[in-house]
Amino acid sequence: MPTSEHKITVFYDGACPRCVDDRLNYERLDSNEGDVIWFDITGKEEELKALGVDPKAALLELHIRDHNGEIRSELDAYQVLMARIPQYRLIGWLIGLPAIKPVAAALYHWMVKRRLKKEGRL
Repeated sequence: MPTSEHKITVFYDGACPRCVDDRLNYERLDSNEGDVIWFDITGKEEELKALGVDPKAALLELHIRDHNGEIRSELDAYQVLMARIPQYRLIGWLIGLPAIKPVAAALYHWMVKRRLKKEGRL
């Protein structure tokens, strides 16, 4: 998986139309074009395992590999992404606040599990 001083890799669910739309919106707003490598996890279980990412966990929550090679997941991953886009920085900061993070995480997991069950993938 290529990385550089500024690149991050986003492991996203390419079988999820909402996830694909979110990616396109992010790319439209990202002024650091080319600094994000998008990795569609669909059907890539063995590749994910080789990269140290649990395939089921990758389906249930967003994962990124930051520029240091560290894997981050869930809201920590969203915070890294949001910090790169001026329009999202405040939201990224807010979801990291100790009083908000557990509630945001619970809501996030509920929404993802609901979507996957509806799609018959969980």
